[in-house]
Amino acid sequence: MSIFKEKHFIFGQKRIILREVNGKNWGKSVAFFGAIQDYSRRRGEADSARVDFVELFFDLVFVFAITQISHFLLHDLSLKGLAESALLLTAVWWVWVYTMWVTNWLDPATSPVRIMLFVLMLAGLLLSTSIPTAFAGRGLVFAVAFVSMQLGRSLFMVWAVRHHNRTNYRNFLRIAVWLAMSGCFWIAGGIAEPETRIIYWTIALAIEIIGPALGFWIPRLGASSTAEWDISGDHMAERAALFIIIALGESILVSGATFAEQEWTIVSFAAFLTTFTASVAMWLVYFNIGQSAAHHKIAETDDPGRIARIAYTYVHVLLVAGIIVVAVSDELILAHPLGHSELATVWTSIGGTALYLIGNLLFKRYVTGRLPLSHLAGLVLCALLAIVSAELSPLTLGAATSVILIIVTIWEYMGQPKTRHHST
Repeated sequence: MSIFKEKHFIFGQKRIILREVNGKNWGKSVAFFGAIQDYSRRRGEADSARVDFVELFFDLVFVFAITQISHFLLHDLSLKGLAESALLLTAVWWVWVYTMWVTNWLDPATSPVRIMLFVLMLAGLLLSTSIPTAFAGRGLVFAVAFVSMQLGRSLFMVWAVRHHNRTNYRNFLRIAVWLAMSGCFWIAGGIAEPETRIIYWTIALAIEIIGPALGFWIPRLGASSTAEWDISGDHMAERAALFIIIALGESILVSGATFAEQEWTIVSFAAFLTTFTASVAMWLVYFNIGQSAAHHKIAETDDPGRIARIAYTYVHVLLVAGIIVVAVSDELILAHPLGHSELATVWTSIGGTALYLIGNLLFKRYVTGRLPLSHLAGLVLCALLAIVSAELSPLTLGAATSVILIIVTIWEYMGQPKTRHHST
């Protein structure tokens, strides 16, 4: 039977752990089993919640991923294409949001964390480039890249916090087990025939989505509590807001690239102006009131992990989905601004706008505790617009959805106390 001993010594900022097994000293080889240096993000300092440049650099991969998903949906506007696009978007979001949580705990300015982000970027590029044929010839590439990012990041976190944050260490052991289970279905789906791939991947994604809601419960280790998730609310709110800007930026890129290739006429310019107005209106709906209110709320609460799990992990994907669908409608409007609106233009324009409003409504409802009446009115207007949409041209339809978003913004802004009339 092995006799195991462990001694801890503190030298300056470093913890040296000496282990002895059957009288043999393993010394600093412990670094393989857990980081000697603490790479945690500093708390309580003036810039401790600042988003690091390497985090913004990491996000560039997801600009590409969102563009790929937008084009994927544009090329297949059927129900099948919509379901596959929704699955791919949720998977991409899940990769990003898990990384957001990790960099909320770990300091991205330290070398090991930066290297981890660079490795994730490379895998993310493989993931993004395989999106167009994820349900065809490159399903296994997508699955391997996804599982490598999810499981590899979690195991890195286990290594980084093992000797410095036992609570988070146990938390990420649970997460790694859940992601290993889902990874089996991701890989199985990548190997399976394209016709059945979505079944395996839906099961895999369901496992990953249910995990946080159940606290990643596993036998013997139990479940995590949101009270144990000691996060920086300021950093979390800023990172989520930056991702919304990334998604809106993709919408502007699509409009600009399509307009640049067209013959410039009054009609084409009007369509371009309409799509740009829609992007500005979506920015206002999120940033004018809701983002700043949520920022203050999560920074002041005693349980920021609870707000982050619902408002930023689950709800924000609806906002991104709405932006992507509207971006698809923008491209359809720019391509054919006149004539009767086809079904694809109708459901992407009105459906995307409604989805974005629903995401904002749930986000603000969770943060403020009340349903914003302006957003409910916007959804009613979307329903009324759908009734007459077949008689409208794509240009008129796009202008109408932009007006709805502007009405929501003004209504919400005017309904706030004067001391709250500011934007972040």
